[in-house]
Amino acid sequence: MTGSLNEMPQIIPASPWVERHCPLIPAGGRVLDLACGSGRHVRLLAGRGHPVLAVDRNGEALAALAGLSNVETRLLDLEGEAWPLAGERFVGIVVTNYLWRPHLPDVLAMLASGGVLIYETFMQGNAAYGKPSSPQFLLQPGELSAQVKAAGLREIAFTEGYVEQPRPAMIQAVCAVRD
Repeated sequence: MTGSLNEMPQIIPASPWVERHCPLIPAGGRVLDLACGSGRHVRLLAGRGHPVLAVDRNGEALAALAGLSNVETRLLDLEGEAWPLAGERFVGIVVTNYLWRPHLPDVLAMLASGGVLIYETFMQGNAAYGKPSSPQFLLQPGELSAQVKAAGLREIAFTEGYVEQPRPAMIQAVCAVRD
């Protein structure tokens, strides 16, 4: 092997919330990893046999996922006026560390009947621990749960508050199903 350990890419482990709930996603069904970043959940889901659509605005991150079995990548602007995934359906949707309120209803509408949503992101109070710190990107207490219920999804699990891992933060997380 060439190069030093400092040159090795850092592997970020999957979120424990996502790991805990991804077995609920119907086997073999198509899954969306929205704002997938480095692809930590893309790899987890594809490894469980799901065809995965990995979406992000970072072309370099998506390029690192090219060639993975069961993975399709799309470079998309998720914050434009028009929703770029309109009309698509998924049996699983995973979103972590991302919030764009104007399209949250669009994201939830893509969940197919019997599908599972796994969503985890930052909430009010996170500024004390770092970024994001803008209220624009931080959920209010109970906001994610309320959005999920308003979309007609049945909440299976919800949590909010302080976490130490992978770094100190204030988060909200939900797992919900479309009956």
